[in-house]
Amino acid sequence: MARPTTKISISSIILDEEIYPSKGIDQKRVGIFAENIRDGFKFDPIEVQPDPDRPGKYRLLDGVHRWNVFKAVGVAEIDAIIIENLEGTDPLLYAAKKAIGPKQLTEDETRDTARRAYKKNTGLRSADIGKAIGRARRTVDSYIADLKAATQLDIDLKIYRMNRLGIPHDRMANRLGLIRTSLHYHLSKMATLPNSTNTDLSRGFTVSQVAEKHNWTEPMVWSLALEDKEDLERFKELGWGLRTWDQWEWNDCDKRFGDDWPGHIPAQLIAHILYYFSKQNDLILDPIAGGGVTPHTWTLPTAQSRLYLCHMALRS
Repeated sequence: MARPTTKISISSIILDEEIYPSKGIDQKRVGIFAENIRDGFKFDPIEVQPDPDRPGKYRLLDGVHRWNVFKAVGVAEIDAIIIENLEGTDPLLYAAKKAIGPKQLTEDETRDTARRAYKKNTGLRSADIGKAIGRARRTVDSYIADLKAATQLDIDLKIYRMNRLGIPHDRMANRLGLIRTSLHYHLSKMATLPNSTNTDLSRGFTVSQVAEKHNWTEPMVWSLALEDKEDLERFKELGWGLRTWDQWEWNDCDKRFGDDWPGHIPAQLIAHILYYFSKQNDLILDPIAGGGVTPHTWTLPTAQSRLYLCHMALRS
């Protein structure tokens, strides 16, 4: 069944490079189309989608060269099929599938499109990307192998951190969008995941050097570096020192812990509160959970050995 065609203003159409699979406009092809127009050739309508960020505008899905030539010859309106709903299909892959018809995408363009689509949605399967760009699944796998590896490591690190925080497995799976069997696969790697990090620490690398090398957060590396030390030794290693319970003065926040946040508080304060005013297995509630200082500090054995943390807005 043919989709209805509507005349829309040329000026309302946008070439959104985020969903355009080709590297540029083929001016030779535009010239050929201009000759076709002079010869009275009737073109198929272009396909557009309402721009989600710009009301009244449309972004091109198919027909960029037709749009260019009509714009060049001064046509005010163009026949278009307006696609309101792509039914879950990535707009970039939809445009790529259209592009491989009359003019095959180059190898560089197919590779670039596959990588861009996967970066945008790591849940896409190689087979689905391949169908859109006209390539086999194994070819797509070769295009995005490094991206997949980085994504896998990123998920492993998130699970490792949440696991050390004592987050229940069902909450982990729900937060990360994983099925339980997939989560269990990742959990099976948790015992060996810190091996290379521990090796570098044992060789004398600093915590910041190890964190940068392995793309870990500093609190996660500190939690390994301090794992077998006593509380007083941990405070000393962090450069905080242990102060008496009623004399606390810190001029600066420890930038190693928590995100940049208007209400950023010193991690030293959290550590001292936990040390003096909590017992092992106490339930600690952080109702603000702004910059994440409390869970970062809790991942240190100083706090972790003393309590179970319930964090209201823990960010993965």
